[in-house]
Amino acid sequence: MDITKDFRHIKHSDIDSEKWNRCIDNAGNCRLYAYDWHLDRTAEIWDALVWGDYEYVMPLPFRRKLGIKYLYQPLYSQQLGIFPSPTPRVEKAFYNYILHNYRYSDFHGNSENLKPKDTSEIEFLPRKNYLLSLTDNYEEISSTYSKNTKRNIAKANKSQLHLIEGIRLESYLDLKLKNLPEKHGKKEFAKLKNIISYGLYKGFGQIYGVYSPENELCAAVYFCHWKNRVIYFNAVASEQGKELGGMYFLLNKFIEKNAGKNLILDLEGSMIPGVARFYSGFGAKPETYFQLKFNRLPLPLKWFKRS
Repeated sequence: MDITKDFRHIKHSDIDSEKWNRCIDNAGNCRLYAYDWHLDRTAEIWDALVWGDYEYVMPLPFRRKLGIKYLYQPLYSQQLGIFPSPTPRVEKAFYNYILHNYRYSDFHGNSENLKPKDTSEIEFLPRKNYLLSLTDNYEEISSTYSKNTKRNIAKANKSQLHLIEGIRLESYLDLKLKNLPEKHGKKEFAKLKNIISYGLYKGFGQIYGVYSPENELCAAVYFCHWKNRVIYFNAVASEQGKELGGMYFLLNKFIEKNAGKNLILDLEGSMIPGVARFYSGFGAKPETYFQLKFNRLPLPLKWFKRS
């Protein structure tokens, strides 16, 4: 049987937004990053693979360079891949399609897109996300904090910091702009502003801010509440905020307020050891998702994209 008859490559302009978002919304592996309104704000352009009448979908964010289309992972979109969790038949069809229709791939699946046994031409490189269940009470959750985390929270509690929920977007962006890494350009900053503005407007986003004893904003986090997940979506701290332990103070206060609720705090993970230690120090547990890579570029582009 020709399984290619069961699915279609649909161009971005032809995607049925209502059916697409319904598929993502009903998927057991639903991720905020896969809704069309999020992809429209993060990807430069994206097409899709659709199985049947939007029974399974897979976003295909792509770019072109020297006339060659390749798949990439958009900034501010941790996990994409196939939704809902695919059957082996769907999985094989989708992966075979991208393998034979794109010359290069470096994008992420989601934690329920497992590594197939028979797709040797695609590398599935494990990455870590960190999740913390908030269903227990605060005393039980905080008892799992590491010694270093407890020490930093105690230090922050003595620093006369204070927390405000729902600070203004302009205050957050001003702090972010003053503390951007060198490689973070204006285009990326504009995307972040757009995403947060939308979340605040729709009511599923909120910004927490930590103020110094001098009443200056020194640390802040944009939290995004979607279904039973609260995503630690984007954080920023000034040098003073880092010195005073502002992020330890903020995250501990957030956990204390939301403990006992049927929520998962999604810390979005990191492959940077120091950041991973920060998350795990609060008792967060890692989950694995995969980075999908292959490189069939012609020389010398193949070597240029090797790293």
